[in-house]
Amino acid sequence: MDLPHVSHGLGIVHPICIERGRNAEVWDERGTHYIDFIGGIGVLNLGHSHPQVVEAVKSQADTLMHSAFNAVPHRGYLEVVEALDAFVPVSYPLSCMLTNSGAEATENALKVARAATGRQAVIAFDDGFHGRTLAALNLNGKVKPYKNRLGALPGPVHHVPFPSGDSGVDADQAMAALERLFEVETPADEVACIIVEPVQGEGGFRVLCADFAKRLRALCDRHGIVLIFDEIQSGFGRTGTRFAFSRLGVEPDLLLMGKSMAAGLPLAAVAGRAEFMGTVPKGGLGGTYSGNALACAAARTVMALMSEEALASWGARQEALIVEAHRRWQTSGRFPMLGNLTGVGAMRGIVFEDTDRASGAEHLAALLTAAREAGVLLMPSGRRRNVLRLLAPLTAEPDTLQEGLGRIERALDSLFQPNTEEA
Repeated sequence: MDLPHVSHGLGIVHPICIERGRNAEVWDERGTHYIDFIGGIGVLNLGHSHPQVVEAVKSQADTLMHSAFNAVPHRGYLEVVEALDAFVPVSYPLSCMLTNSGAEATENALKVARAATGRQAVIAFDDGFHGRTLAALNLNGKVKPYKNRLGALPGPVHHVPFPSGDSGVDADQAMAALERLFEVETPADEVACIIVEPVQGEGGFRVLCADFAKRLRALCDRHGIVLIFDEIQSGFGRTGTRFAFSRLGVEPDLLLMGKSMAAGLPLAAVAGRAEFMGTVPKGGLGGTYSGNALACAAARTVMALMSEEALASWGARQEALIVEAHRRWQTSGRFPMLGNLTGVGAMRGIVFEDTDRASGAEHLAALLTAAREAGVLLMPSGRRRNVLRLLAPLTAEPDTLQEGLGRIERALDSLFQPNTEEA
């Protein structure tokens, strides 16, 4: 695919150009049909061009396309933050700021944490991902490809291991790493915030240990540290609930949202306790496009469609199909590179292990190409890019999901044929 005017700094996974989409299906400029298991990297939980979202955006465009909220407020922004107060499952009244992207939400959360505590240090986790802007970038828990050749980044930021049944790190080990950090690198009373994903996205769909989450909440309370949950990818129904943190039995002080919040239009948010959100001086938060009227119209519709009942039904259906397919593939013995299933609900990853033929990352890279040729679009993740992440729309029809999983299986078959010389 020829991209002469696009910066080489952008990494392109699939060299095709999409022209149109409908729910979990897309067609490229040549008319080739694909089943989409990428979903805009978690943006399209309600699928491509959901008819009710499309209608809401069209109707909004007829009346008001934009107003910079911090100059002249508009009703759409007010309705979204009011809806978020009901949509986010926390016990306190929510104070919100809308942004354009998840990275921008991260940046503003750091501002809020600094203003609220008068401190600067941040603790993040290995393999975490929080954005590509400079301050967000330093939170990311791996160097390549995000931090290469950039020199010193805003800080101070410290990283500790991510405890998960998928990572091999338990709650005791992670707590010991935190205590060591407080003793060796920075005292707890200089830490502004701790930021963590309840389910890591780029890190390979690894689920945060619930026991650790409770102990982390207690630690933050004890030391006056702001606890930030990043649900930019795991939120808005991806795991079968509105937000994954509700599975952990604890509440954050600040919550980052984005991706599927507006079904494909640029909208994200940082929200949390009013006593923290109100500490930034007036005028310190805002943005020209933040809370654009069209995006707000989409977000209101998204929240109306994402009832707990609908999310639970969609999530259970997709989870069952993925778990069964993975079990069948793994127990067949045909694909020795297939490792464990990570994640929870409909937010699932498949680890690709090293074999005597190739590394796990090489096996997965080959699958991405073979699957695309078979008519299904896939996306890698993980520090070594060896975890297949599955992000089909939650609204995908069961037959379409089954067909997509079947195409993945056929692509796997084409990659790993028995070696006749060894037979």
